[in-house]
Amino acid sequence: MVRGGGLIAYPTDSCYALGCQLGEAKGIERIREIRRLDDKHHFTLVCRDFAQLGQFVQVSNQVFRSVKAATPGSYTFILPATKEVPRRLLHPRKKTVGVRIPQHPVAQAILAELGEPLLSSTLLLPDEPEPLTAGWQIRDLLDHVLDAVVDSGDCGTEPTTVVDFSEGEPEIVRRGAGDPSRFE
Repeated sequence: MVRGGGLIAYPTDSCYALGCQLGEAKGIERIREIRRLDDKHHFTLVCRDFAQLGQFVQVSNQVFRSVKAATPGSYTFILPATKEVPRRLLHPRKKTVGVRIPQHPVAQAILAELGEPLLSSTLLLPDEPEPLTAGWQIRDLLDHVLDAVVDSGDCGTEPTTVVDFSEGEPEIVRRGAGDPSRFE
């Protein structure tokens, strides 16, 4: 379904996320509509492992050690993008992209089958303080705008901790499921 241009909701180790194929322009627009996102929103490339992540972002030795020690896990890292990342996914001014490696077995199975990262965004609806955490609830609310909900029961309730390494030093942009103290 994802390879055919579909948009899915799937569980991660932090909470459910919306995901589509990396180059799927319509999927990106559908995510923007569902979440009411502007063009400055950092999308996340959810990667299977560090080797895959390294194809899409530039990582210094110091940043490599910090990111490697925290993955897989509930962290999203904002890093300078390589030329492999489609322009429409980049932050318009900074030329960065978010990347993460989840620990959730269902997310890892999807990534293994797909063989490439999923373009993702936390399933946090506009005007809601917390992300959706139950597959049945997502199906009830969003079945008309999604192609599938991968329901593996309840997952985490907090989005990832987001750490911006685009300037070299870590800046915590959002505190979430991952322990931010290792980056302070």
